[in-house]
Amino acid sequence: MEQDVQNGRLNTPEDGDSKSKKVKNEVWEWVKAIAIALVLVFIIRFFLFKPFIVDGPSMQPNFHTGERVIVNQILYDIREPKRGEVVVFHVPSENRDFIKRVIAVGGDTVEVSGDTVKVNGQVVDEPYLKEAIEEAEANGGQYNTYNFPNEFFPDGKVPEGMIFAMGDNRGNSTDSRMIGYVPLEDVVGRADVIFWPIKDIEWINH
Repeated sequence: MEQDVQNGRLNTPEDGDSKSKKVKNEVWEWVKAIAIALVLVFIIRFFLFKPFIVDGPSMQPNFHTGERVIVNQILYDIREPKRGEVVVFHVPSENRDFIKRVIAVGGDTVEVSGDTVKVNGQVVDEPYLKEAIEEAEANGGQYNTYNFPNEFFPDGKVPEGMIFAMGDNRGNSTDSRMIGYVPLEDVVGRADVIFWPIKDIEWINH
């Protein structure tokens, strides 16, 4: 039997087998760790949170084209959307997703007249539009140019299982005033974080 002397001791075949097993065990642990990480990324990406790219001016001045947001997809499996929350929903007729703000929920009666929004007869406080509305008024106009109910949707009561949503850019937004009420099953989730560009990173205030 051939034996090597190293560091004052004899190296036997058993030493080589032990080192080989140790290396294999370490490699296996790494493989398992990477596999678990990939599974977690898959679950988080496709079932819990989803990135969404803002496209178009409909949510200005609070969201802008190119901004990327994280959408919480699990929240509305636990509860229904609430007024004021920014949500992403699918529009089958457009074959794409929209990002808008929930104004009213099932059972509510909504009225949009100029820059005044009423839900169940009460004026809605919209601090996220305060500056934009004041600027429009200072220029002798109004911020919103499309009212609700209207000739296309004369019933202002939101059916159960649906929401009424509008873009923050009231004069340039295709929303429930044009496409109607949004079924809850079409709601993808709530927009929770702007994560890109870096200078705009922030938690979204609902």
